[in-house]
Amino acid sequence: MCGIVGVVGADNATPIILDGLSRLEYRGYDSAGIAVLQNSKIALRRDVGKLINLRRRVEADPLAGPIGIGHTRWATHGVPAEHNAHPHISMDGNFVVVHNGIVENYRELRAELIAEGVQFSSETDTEVIVHLVAKFAAGGDGDVTSAVRQTIGLLRGAHAIVVMNSAQPDRLVAVRIGNAGGVAVGLGDGSNFIASDIPAIIEETRRMIFLEHRQVATVFADHVDIQTADGAPVKPVIHTIGWDAVSAAKGEYQHFMQKEIFDQARSLTDTIRGRVDFETQQVVLPDLNLSTETAQQLQRIISVACGTSYYSSLVGKFYIEHLARLPVEVDYGSEFRYRDPIIGPNTAVLAITQSGETVDTLAAMEEARHKGALLWAIVNAMGSQAMRVSDGHITMNAGPEIGVASTKAFTSSIVDQFLLALYLGQLRGTLSEADRLHYLHQLTRIPDLVGRTLETFPVVQALASKFHNYRDFLYLGRGINYPIALEGALKLKEISYIHAEGYPAGEMKHGPIALIDENMPVLAIALKDALYEKMISQIEQAKARGGIVIAVATEGDEDIGQKADHVIHVPEVDPMLAPIVAVIPLQMLAYSIAVRRGADVDQPRNLAKSVTVE
Repeated sequence: MCGIVGVVGADNATPIILDGLSRLEYRGYDSAGIAVLQNSKIALRRDVGKLINLRRRVEADPLAGPIGIGHTRWATHGVPAEHNAHPHISMDGNFVVVHNGIVENYRELRAELIAEGVQFSSETDTEVIVHLVAKFAAGGDGDVTSAVRQTIGLLRGAHAIVVMNSAQPDRLVAVRIGNAGGVAVGLGDGSNFIASDIPAIIEETRRMIFLEHRQVATVFADHVDIQTADGAPVKPVIHTIGWDAVSAAKGEYQHFMQKEIFDQARSLTDTIRGRVDFETQQVVLPDLNLSTETAQQLQRIISVACGTSYYSSLVGKFYIEHLARLPVEVDYGSEFRYRDPIIGPNTAVLAITQSGETVDTLAAMEEARHKGALLWAIVNAMGSQAMRVSDGHITMNAGPEIGVASTKAFTSSIVDQFLLALYLGQLRGTLSEADRLHYLHQLTRIPDLVGRTLETFPVVQALASKFHNYRDFLYLGRGINYPIALEGALKLKEISYIHAEGYPAGEMKHGPIALIDENMPVLAIALKDALYEKMISQIEQAKARGGIVIAVATEGDEDIGQKADHVIHVPEVDPMLAPIVAVIPLQMLAYSIAVRRGADVDQPRNLAKSVTVE
């Protein structure tokens, strides 16, 4: 949830840390802080609110040094305030800590430390960590790595931790325990880096090591030592990351979310690229590690996800059941493990997660592993925990998604599930050659159709000018487009703070119709498909109650203009792939309304990009 950056061996660590934090601010923006070793002493600057406040503090009171750590916070324990901001420093001023996670037993540890004479300066759980490190260093040989290993033996919960010690000015110590978020160690030339997410340090290096559960990295300027929490040496795998810093910049766009919406023709091209062998007209997913025999033995798939990824999974259910003839259950990652799910030996659990670090989804994966399921992940963040613990994976290839409200990762994950369904259909023999060729042809059209849909942005902006002051919306869809109604409503809620509900259109008369009047606009997804006439009926019922209807309709459908008050036309598309096109106007509408309302589009209140604490 929070963002962490560390640097060892720089000419001046301060600008590197601040720039890295700026690329992680989407992970938390209640407060921010930086600690740098300056003239052999730890110099600390912290401030409340967004990173610009910390930058101003540093400009007014500069600090510089070759080693340092920084943090941007999303509050869990303690209100957003300067004294609760990270980094936290020990009483003797020799140790400083940044942390992502929750110390579940911090009350007991805090009480013990207070009884020993420790004075706390914050209400956070994190502060117990720095005092424990200082305690164990003072009682041992003073080595920060040894003290950290002793400390983590007392902590309950999942954690990402970085520690700096003024008495050992040549190193940082980083730890990963459980699924509190990633810890990437970047390997530079004469300097090394630590971050909780790749974009923070991609401008400095593309060579990275990702810490696994219960691994401790002692990071020097010229090398990195990695051990288990018990002290056993670890030989790390070095990954080369293909992203570049330019792709994480807004460029010509006003917001990251706007850039990411308009990036979808490219991101969908990238997620299709290399997955279709156009010589054999077959889907190729080598990283899934799936044999024909295993595919034919599968009896059920359970998809687990949270938020936007959950709605993507609902679309994927249609794909897999229709093309591979496998029953699919869709479950919230946050609920899955609490009901003792029934998982048989021929069950695959498919986790969908943009970050690959969502704690509830990772916990669901752990439960599935414990029960013996085949474990798959569809994930965007390369080297993430979800990718590493799965038996096979499909990468979204969407590139960095900085805006908190997911857009391009949503559509990429839908395409990935379509590819998975086609692949399973190939292996299981449930998909005829003619159908496979048809769907592959339709899939290759999707980037162009999405690009054409993005051209409706001026129409959507005009609608936003009419509707940005409304307080409630109802989104309706049927069949495979019902999850898109859910996703459209979520986007509006997330970034504009307007109450919105997504509903299956056939259920409207079973309750929501009572809400419809001239003050509740109804957005209906009414594309030309097998359920078109039924959607027209729902529009007529809404109009009969005085509702204002905005319809997403197929190009060439002029009749719908006589039914709906406003129409957004999208290109004609195969009904199976319609959700990918239909969601684009809903993303643009939520974005445009939020901009008109003056909302913080990229960093909506109370939300963070990756939920890494329960």
